[in-house]
Amino acid sequence: MDVFSRRIVGFGVAAGNLDGIKVCRMFNGAIARQSMLSRHISSDHDPLFRFQRWRANLRVLEVDEIKTIPGTPRSHAFVERLIGTIRREYLDRIWFWQRSDLERKLEDYKTFYNDHRCHTGLGGKTPAQRSGAPAPPRARLESYRWRRHCRGLFQIPAAA
Repeated sequence: MDVFSRRIVGFGVAAGNLDGIKVCRMFNGAIARQSMLSRHISSDHDPLFRFQRWRANLRVLEVDEIKTIPGTPRSHAFVERLIGTIRREYLDRIWFWQRSDLERKLEDYKTFYNDHRCHTGLGGKTPAQRSGAPAPPRARLESYRWRRHCRGLFQIPAAA
């Protein structure tokens, strides 16, 4: 998550037990299609984030790691809120069958969240607008249609 714009950057999904190599692969997969990467990343004090390859990865990308304060989940409140939002709004309502299915559905949600879901904390703007993207055209009440997102779980009015 880009904390400034509240934009979801990407997701990492892995089956089974995590090790340092899997964490690096998930991170690289999450940022692979990004044109602009944040200079800072949040992580906790898990031993996975002390892995030599993880630190080398961040050093090569010139990314600073910001550690959470132990026992204080509010130290990274935006990330904690995002995790809860994804769980409540999406993961508690859908089925996924395998890793690739979950990855595809999370990408759908990322597109919806970044480009179409308005946020009161951003003054009614989307994270994409906060990052500099133009606002979508307004739907006229005389003629509009419903646009489906995430396989029909979310619907927003769109210009006809």
